[in-house]
Amino acid sequence: MEIWKESQIKQLTFATRIDTAYPILLTFAKNIGFQFCGISITSPDRNTLQKPLRFNNYPPAWNKQYEEESHWEFDPVVTHCTRSMLPISWSKELFSKTPQLWKSLKDQGLEHGWSQSFHHEESGLCSILSLARPHCPITSIELYEHFGYMLYVTRHLSELFASTLPSRPEKARPPRLSAREVEVLKLCACGKTAYETARILSLSERTVNYHVQNVIVKMNVCNKISAVIAAAKAGII
Repeated sequence: MEIWKESQIKQLTFATRIDTAYPILLTFAKNIGFQFCGISITSPDRNTLQKPLRFNNYPPAWNKQYEEESHWEFDPVVTHCTRSMLPISWSKELFSKTPQLWKSLKDQGLEHGWSQSFHHEESGLCSILSLARPHCPITSIELYEHFGYMLYVTRHLSELFASTLPSRPEKARPPRLSAREVEVLKLCACGKTAYETARILSLSERTVNYHVQNVIVKMNVCNKISAVIAAAKAGII
């Protein structure tokens, strides 16, 4: 790795906020041949982020249009990046379903660009790093050479923003049912009575009712039907 790259990557690593990391990233982007650099952070949970958080040095006219017309809702780059962490090059084909958006990119000098995403599992955030320039198509060699740096940086930025969010409550774990309780519950789900279940499992009807009652208590519900529904939702049956 060239000395300047190592130095700037270290600076980015030591940055503790996105607003301090971004200027370092912008310098790095310009040093590898890109005039424009943008960070977009999205979340499928509207309670976490109602709309993407964006940092960039794109032309003001583009940012205004993008915000006013809510382009992130149908931007093919965002669509790809929320589904995959593979890099994506901007092209006319990529924007074939949104030709006006492609025209606007070209008009604003953002024609040649590519994006890299990172999906932060704990917070559910998707961080997207984009680089663009008004001239010179991006070659596959460029993508190969810079992919590792960009993935590392995008991951770091994702961690920085995630650290500012309140801790997410842990999902309640489903109760632990015995193998016999699961068997009884599955037969209940099929509409079998306690008598029928007892005959099928070679148990007494009293034992079957005992297992059903245990499941009701463990699932914290009030009756057998509610226990079946709760177990199905939890993926137990």
